[in-house]
Amino acid sequence: MDPSQLLDDLESGDLRAAELVAGEWVVHAHVKQAILELFRSTEVVGHPVDAAVDRDSAPFFDKEPLTVRRFLKTDGVRLVPGGSAVRRGAFVAPGVVCMPPMYVNVGAWIGAGTMIDSHALVGSCAQIGAGVHISAGCQIGGVLEPVGARPVIVEDGAFLGGNTGIYDGYRIGARAVVAAGLVLTRATPIFDLVHGCELARDRDRLEVPAGAVVVQGTRPASGDFARERGLQAACALIVKYRDEGTDAATALEGALR
Repeated sequence: MDPSQLLDDLESGDLRAAELVAGEWVVHAHVKQAILELFRSTEVVGHPVDAAVDRDSAPFFDKEPLTVRRFLKTDGVRLVPGGSAVRRGAFVAPGVVCMPPMYVNVGAWIGAGTMIDSHALVGSCAQIGAGVHISAGCQIGGVLEPVGARPVIVEDGAFLGGNTGIYDGYRIGARAVVAAGLVLTRATPIFDLVHGCELARDRDRLEVPAGAVVVQGTRPASGDFARERGLQAACALIVKYRDEGTDAATALEGALR
């Protein structure tokens, strides 16, 4: 596919790295493969702020098609000045608010009304729903390879606290709350205190259930050495599911918009 056409189609939403089909998330490996091919087939060139400036002395150097995305007033995106950037090939819906400095990478999809706060990253091909709050310092990992791997998915209305990290193709269910500072990877066990179980951590089942409120926790580390010294290992705990009280606690989300 022509690189410019690929980036145009990603920006318009006509192409997505993954999407919800009949209630299930489907990964479009051919889209991720096309993005990878763009990196392989294009050269690194200078990207001057002023087109008249010599590309050999530009302030930025990147693959030729991957300039910083520009928006029109009609796009309805609020991009506050101060060092933020949205790379070409990212879909950003009307009503999205971008606070500086933040970054959205190629292939990402951002739903309407989402807030991306300062020092937040939305990685390549991450799928972010509508009305999501991505707090300051939140890092949402990108997943390009392997092409069939599910990218990070954050569904509608979820709240990601400050300095959280969401990696390894995790799915954050609709209206879930991830408490500040919690990092979720394939190695992070999640214990559901409401239902009394440990959540599965299979490759395609890394997820925080819809409406869950998940916080940092600890569990006893294994082995005699750890037991003798009372050592603990990190984990995540679902302490409740969202109710009216939780909605009130996150009402700041609406005020910021």
